[in-house]
Amino acid sequence: MGRTRMAWAATAALVAAASAVAAVPAGATTPTTKATACPTGWGSQAETRSAATMKPVTNVRTGRHTCFDRMVVDVPGAGTGRLGYSVQYVSRVHQDGSGRPVTVGGGAVIEVRLAAPAYDADSGEPTYPARSGQRLPGVNLTGYRTFRDARFVGSFEGDTQIGLGVRARLPFRVWVADGRIVVDVAHNWTGAR
Repeated sequence: MGRTRMAWAATAALVAAASAVAAVPAGATTPTTKATACPTGWGSQAETRSAATMKPVTNVRTGRHTCFDRMVVDVPGAGTGRLGYSVQYVSRVHQDGSGRPVTVGGGAVIEVRLAAPAYDADSGEPTYPARSGQRLPGVNLTGYRTFRDARFVGSFEGDTQIGLGVRARLPFRVWVADGRIVVDVAHNWTGAR
């Protein structure tokens, strides 16, 4: 009798499992999470923030993200309240002081102007090892979807200029974190990944 009950239980379990499988229509898929769209609402008009510091720029770095490419300019010790900038699309970047044009590759050029020097205010010694017109040290843009070129333009009278070449005139945003200014440029206008 024990075996008969065990056989019935096994048969019932198989019937239940088969019924559960049969209840799922052919070709049905399991639900997946919907892909999140990229942030929208960014624009391509100039963004500025009135503030200034004599704390110097020490590094510029870039990163690739799902929805945008990012440039970060490090200004240690400046906090957030004293970091000023002007970021805008330009037809050509001109070096402060000399007016010399600096060639930046890409379908469009963003001038990133920081209200912070790239030199020590007391000694005049550079704090960021870049040369005017040259690519940014340590920045390799291979494989980026939006960024095409990044050039050091110069640092003059407490302002530092960077030319950022991008694929096309795309939306961007600028924001400040503790000791750094961040420029994000979207991969497209639609918010699609």
